[in-house]
This record gives sequence, structure tokens and C-alpha cells, in this order.
Amino acid sequence: MVNSTYSYILITPSRNEEAYIEKTIQSVISQTVLPKKWVIVSDGSTDRTDEIVKRYETEYDFIELLCRETDEERNFGSKVYAIRAGLERLNGIEYDFIGNLDADVSFEPDYYERVLARFRDNPKLGIGGGILFELCGGKWIQLQVSALWSVSGAIQMFRRQCYEDIGGYMPLRNGGVDAIAEVTARMHGWQVRSFSDMPVRHLRRIGTEKGHILFARFRQGIMEYCHRSHPLFEIAKCILRITEKPYVFGSIFRLSGYCWAFLRREQQDVPDDVVKFLRREQRCRMLGLLAKPKAMFESSTRKKWFNV
Repeated sequence: MVNSTYSYILITPSRNEEAYIEKTIQSVISQTVLPKKWVIVSDGSTDRTDEIVKRYETEYDFIELLCRETDEERNFGSKVYAIRAGLERLNGIEYDFIGNLDADVSFEPDYYERVLARFRDNPKLGIGGGILFELCGGKWIQLQVSALWSVSGAIQMFRRQCYEDIGGYMPLRNGGVDAIAEVTARMHGWQVRSFSDMPVRHLRRIGTEKGHILFARFRQGIMEYCHRSHPLFEIAKCILRITEKPYVFGSIFRLSGYCWAFLRREQQDVPDDVVKFLRREQRCRMLGLLAKPKAMFESSTRKKWFNV
């Protein structure tokens, strides 16, 4: 059992999540270690999202619905502002950990107890969480993620000191706020880890809110250009990910998005010091593979070095 003095809060930005949010709520209220506070921020929802949350808000005093009026479509900057608005509702509550939880996931009752135990065992762990699984062809498939570098943005848990060190999430025009938070955390000396023995079911495939998975891959390429990711790293990553559905087309669309953003000179709004650290990491990872060329063709190595 986790030390009872450990406490955590959750912030869930949501927009038109009536199809999934109840399963997320049921997962949280079933936890063996409950959050001290859970603010669900409805960011201009026009469906039954608010109605569903209100039913549970009246029954569980740690749940609070915060409704924000917005005319904007779903976008990554809006998500960051929703998280900030949620944190402002804590009213001086003391806590040790901050969980960013998407409104379209579900997990086992001991999930947060086990995540907190990993933080207890590793004082340098700044960001932690489980591994996402998505339903594909009737089977739950594990998403490729670098366990030593990344935690899926849908379930990132921060040590409070780490979150404060990096200044929280940075609003980025083309997304990737979770990835840049991880880079910034590592830059400040914190570790980032995901744990394969803590499965989380992602009820909607990542990046498909606005259309086909290939369009999502194209947008990922744009995002990575805007992060000023090294071009050679992007090429290597796309080559090594041709076995990931939708196979070669996904890699082509991802690299095309990167090139398209380059030609358009899309705005790159990541700070210079973060970019410098990111590229140094990427060079080290590429050199590590070049030193062991056979490892480039091993699935386990691809997951370790080239996260989504």
C-alpha cells in the first residue's frame, strides 16, 4: 500500500466526450487510492458531457465540473488553458502529484496506487504513467512508446516539484505539449518513465478526432517540425516505423507533414534552450543505433529509441 501521506489531484480537459467520459469516471471512482480533487474542465462542450459529469459531481465530493465558454474548435492550446483553469480551482489544496487525465481512457482499480508506488521508489521520477492500448481489429494493441523517455499525454502523472520546475504545460500551436513537457523535465534533471505492467485502455485512437489515421500522421509530422526536431532523426524514425499500422503509408504521411511544414516555414514556438537539449538527445540516440546497426531492425530497440 502506498504511503497514506501521498496525495494527488487530477485535471481532465474535455470537449464533447459523451461517448467515453463515463467509463473514465467509473475508473477513477473505483480507485483504491482516490484523488484529493478531480477537476473536469468542460471546454465548451455541446453534447451530454456536462450532464454526465454533473450526475457524479453530486455524489462524489472530490469531483468538480468547471465549464469554460469557448468558441474555439478542439486545439492543443485550448487544452493547456483548460488545465491551467482546473489548477486554479484547487483553492489551496495540498498535494504531491498532478495527473493529466484524458476523458477517453479506462484502467484497473489499483492503477493510481501502483503509479504512486513507482514515484515513492524513485525520487528522481518526474513524470510517470502506464502504457496505452488501443482497440485495433478487435484486439487491444499496445502503442509503441519509449518506456525510458516518454509517457502518453493522456495519462501523464507529474511529481508536483517537476511540474513547477518546468512551468507546467506550454501552449503550442500545433500540439505536442506532452512531449515538450517531457523534454523540459529531462532538461531539469528529472526522469520520465512509462510502465508496461500498468495497462490503460484508450477508447478512441490517438489523433483521430478530426479524421483518418493518415491525416493524424501528417499532423504529427507538422508538429515535429514545429518542435524543431532534427531532420535526420525524423527520417530515421519514419523508416523504422514502416511496420506500424498503417504501415509504410503512415511513415510517408508523417514525413510529408514534416516537409510540408518546412516548406511553409510553420511557426516554431519551442524555446531555444529546450530545442538545444532535444537535438542533443536525438543525436545521442542516433549515434547509439549507428554503433549497433543490427539493433535498428529489432522491434524492442525501435520502441526504446523512437517514441511516437
